[in-house]
Amino acid sequence: MLTDCLPAGGALRAVEPAVSPVMAVIKASPLMNQLPVITSNTIVRCRSCRTYINPFVSFLDQRRWKCNLCYRVNDVPDEFMYNPVTRSYGEPHKRPEVQNSTVEFIASSDYMLRPPQPAVYLFVLDVSHNAVESGYLNVFCQSLLDNLEKLPGDTRTRIGFVTFDSTVHFYNLQEGLSQPQMLVVSDIDDVFIPTHDNLLVNLKESKELVKDLLNALPGMFTHTRETQSALGPALQVAYKLMCPTGGRVSVFQTQLPTLGAGLLQSREDPNLRSSTKHLGPATDFYKKLALDCSGQQIGVDLFLLSSQYSDLASLACVSKYSAGSVFYYPSFHHVHNTVQSQKFQKDLQRYLTRKIGFEAVMRIRCTKGLSIHTFHGNFFVRSTDLLSLANVNPDSGFAVQMSIEESLADTSLACFQAALLYTSSKGKRRIRVHTLCLPVVSQLSGVFAGADIQAITCLLANMAIDRSICSSLSDARDALVNAVVDCLMAYRANGSNIQPSGLITPAALRLFPLYVLALLKQVGALCGVMRIYFMFYIYKNILILFILLIYIYILNWSFSNIKPSIYLFFFKLHEAALHLNDSVIPQPPLLQLTAEKLTREGAFLMDCGSVMFLWVGKCCNETFIRDVLGYPNYASLPSNMTEIPELQTMYSERTRAFISWLLESRTFHPAFHVVKDDTSAKTSFFQHLVEDRTESAFSYYEFLLHIQQQMSK
Repeated sequence: MLTDCLPAGGALRAVEPAVSPVMAVIKASPLMNQLPVITSNTIVRCRSCRTYINPFVSFLDQRRWKCNLCYRVNDVPDEFMYNPVTRSYGEPHKRPEVQNSTVEFIASSDYMLRPPQPAVYLFVLDVSHNAVESGYLNVFCQSLLDNLEKLPGDTRTRIGFVTFDSTVHFYNLQEGLSQPQMLVVSDIDDVFIPTHDNLLVNLKESKELVKDLLNALPGMFTHTRETQSALGPALQVAYKLMCPTGGRVSVFQTQLPTLGAGLLQSREDPNLRSSTKHLGPATDFYKKLALDCSGQQIGVDLFLLSSQYSDLASLACVSKYSAGSVFYYPSFHHVHNTVQSQKFQKDLQRYLTRKIGFEAVMRIRCTKGLSIHTFHGNFFVRSTDLLSLANVNPDSGFAVQMSIEESLADTSLACFQAALLYTSSKGKRRIRVHTLCLPVVSQLSGVFAGADIQAITCLLANMAIDRSICSSLSDARDALVNAVVDCLMAYRANGSNIQPSGLITPAALRLFPLYVLALLKQVGALCGVMRIYFMFYIYKNILILFILLIYIYILNWSFSNIKPSIYLFFFKLHEAALHLNDSVIPQPPLLQLTAEKLTREGAFLMDCGSVMFLWVGKCCNETFIRDVLGYPNYASLPSNMTEIPELQTMYSERTRAFISWLLESRTFHPAFHVVKDDTSAKTSFFQHLVEDRTESAFSYYEFLLHIQQQMSK
């Protein structure tokens, strides 16, 4: 939620111009070590609003319970009187679904329109000359070979492959064949499936043929001269193949589609980079196809590995409306861009092995008096409170905005419930239920005190994206600034008893202006496809604090006073070091993002979420360079270093331990760059110092003055 409490209603009008506090951020399938799984013939729900029984209902007696959302009184079923955990009878309030705010039910046949589907994976691969030259096919095939045994599923798991250039290629993997058979369809204007048998095969039965195909694929198109791309027809046949079952389609594309349905033309004009025309799709083909896929429980994930313009704004629609994901690797080349190649390989490992759910729907319910009006994320909205999710995974996140339609003054609590019905990769139909309860307060000071700056920034980012597409980038920037101004003015007028002359913010929002400034600079520094991908990244990763660059880590204090006790001196400064699994995890201090904090004698780690920079000063101590980076001195450091070597030294082990600790909570691996103080690459590092002034943007100090001036108008 944007805050850990809600206003009763009337007081909300004072803060509504800034940000409505009623917004829920939902992780569809969180990883939980001890998730209560309940098997029962009777799943107890409210007869009126269909809310699942939860810890926040009230029992009037042993036979009646009152719904915490619509307040209807319901009967307690006889079966619910028995507690399977304690094996006792007559204590319904001690059952696990009344003791835990997140539970999972094993669904009965009442929650099935058809038998649960198996895990089905279809890989659609670009094999044009551009794709082969990039080398991605080698990385993909090797990664899938390494993780084939780890694909989520059971004995029913099915797999298939489609490749395309100017034609579409299918692969017969029937058990018993000596080698895979390739079938080619050259009529892309009326594309069809050459055979409905053995294109999607049982993985267990045809595993050896699948391995043979993966070993052969990189060499099959080595000498191709095909430069065209029939992505649209390939997606059409993928849809036809997957229709009977549903499942996941993984698309790997390296260029602009140029043939058949869904062909696109370049819209990149260097003279119109401030225009918003290229931020929206050029055709509705991919959106319509995605909606068709969603209706058949097919999710489409897009991997774009491009060194040229590819119109991501149009292509991303196939994932956005089918509950899929988009992965973008700019200037990908397995030799010339090892950073992106390493990231692609590690992302693939996570992607192929993470848990997955199929044919899912999620319904959001809230307390009477609240209403849902906007969703954010990748899905198809089936009704006002129901999201269609062909695929779900632990990285999926969604946000929902609500408004207070009626006063909540008569209640002390407001409740929200998200119920996800899905099929596991093992073929089990399950219902995961999250329930949240927040207090209702009469004073806005309580709302400000409990504000969640991360959720607020995520919401504003999504609202700014919508504004930039519908209106203009300048309007979106103005809206972000106005949100800060309106919020702080509301606090000064209603939440603060102090009337100072300076800028006063609630404690929970003291970094709110900095977050917004970082967002303004992040979007403003990007153009073309990178700006589009950043927007899509925010939509998909709604839970991720994408402005992790608010702080910078210092890895090396002054090594100029090097002496035998440097180890003790260095880590004596960090007495709060963590000790995990026999490893010492140093906790270096956080610094503000300004060049004033950098010194030529130090090394600094900047964590930007999807990328990390290790900046090494010109006069950085040679002990650090030798023991951590593996080179004798600063001059010998290469300008394109993309990883920290594993050295058997104290500093190396602890530096790598700290970086690994930072990455533990990440779903995907960031790119890593070692940046020397005298290389052109340092430009990328310095553009993330959001507190400093640039040619087109305020410094943090100037931005605060600007906010104060706007408030005084």
